[in-house]
Amino acid sequence: MPKSTLKLSNQVTELSILDVDGNADAALEPQIDNDELLKLYRFMVLTRVLDERMIRMQRQGKLGTFAPCRGQEATQIGYIQPIQKDDWVVPSYRAPGAQIWRGWSIAQVLLFWNGYELGARPPEGVNDLPIAIPVGSHPILATGIGMGMNLRNEKNVVLTAFGDGATSEGDVLEAFNFAGVYGAPVVFICENNQYAISLPRAKQTRAETIAQKAIAFGYDGVKVDGNDILAMIVATQAAVDKARDGGGPTLIEAYTYRMEMHTTADDPKKYRSDEEVREWEKKCPILRFEKYLMNKGVLNQASIQDTRKNVEQEVRRGVEEFEKLCVPQPEKIFDYTFATITPELQEQKDEFLSSIGVNDNQPVH
Repeated sequence: MPKSTLKLSNQVTELSILDVDGNADAALEPQIDNDELLKLYRFMVLTRVLDERMIRMQRQGKLGTFAPCRGQEATQIGYIQPIQKDDWVVPSYRAPGAQIWRGWSIAQVLLFWNGYELGARPPEGVNDLPIAIPVGSHPILATGIGMGMNLRNEKNVVLTAFGDGATSEGDVLEAFNFAGVYGAPVVFICENNQYAISLPRAKQTRAETIAQKAIAFGYDGVKVDGNDILAMIVATQAAVDKARDGGGPTLIEAYTYRMEMHTTADDPKKYRSDEEVREWEKKCPILRFEKYLMNKGVLNQASIQDTRKNVEQEVRRGVEEFEKLCVPQPEKIFDYTFATITPELQEQKDEFLSSIGVNDNQPVH
């Protein structure tokens, strides 16, 4: 057999539409009306403001450890915009803006990160799964949902997002493989924010891109400027349309950067330099989109300030709702072990409640 180079049917493309100064490539620029552009901008700002508020709350002891997302606003708002109400989302733990876009309340997002079961419960009519904290454990669920859609002859799609570190997990590779074999209508979004906790992407894989991993499983990969919301929308919309038309999965690598710590229990100064962060801050997705909208005459300095003010008020109302719902109920730890509480566990619960001076089903203040 002669030696030859195989010609593979699948490929990897790279996409960027907005430069750092907000100038768009006219040939690639999507046609989005002004109202939708302003909605996208508002949700990006909301994501940033909520993130800032959550960090302050965590430092004040009012919120548990959580995963900040500053710098990744364009990625999550860009990939969620093309998803329709009847489609399914299997979410990342670093995407509060995408959750709120889908119909989750700010209070629910906060409750989740304070350990309340209510915060993990998808709102009525929202086709989302709860957040899965174990890294890489959820994309295989998305593949299963997609395979189920095919069995039911449904024309929906399922989108799932995860970090670059998750691509080293066996569950994720199994999800990629099954989706390819069965042509499941899945859009895989890898948010490559350059670090899996403290491990840099260069030590995660020898592959030149994460997007190219799709080729091994029989479908296309796309590397997208994750700080460019227009590129994220265009790439995701194409993947959604392809999946909905029976074309199977796509892997999108959103090349972005986590400007904050991995979680609020992390010290990023131990593994990266301030200079590196400052370089990426110049590529801030919100500032880039602001420049674009100002160039189009859709936004001005006054409307920028008004948006920030209105979003801060919305976050404040969400925090107030959260505080009303955030009533400590440690007695509930006894209620979710068995469908029917055992006599031994009931005895322990009674003893515990007695020790803190409350009756059963009475909230602990």
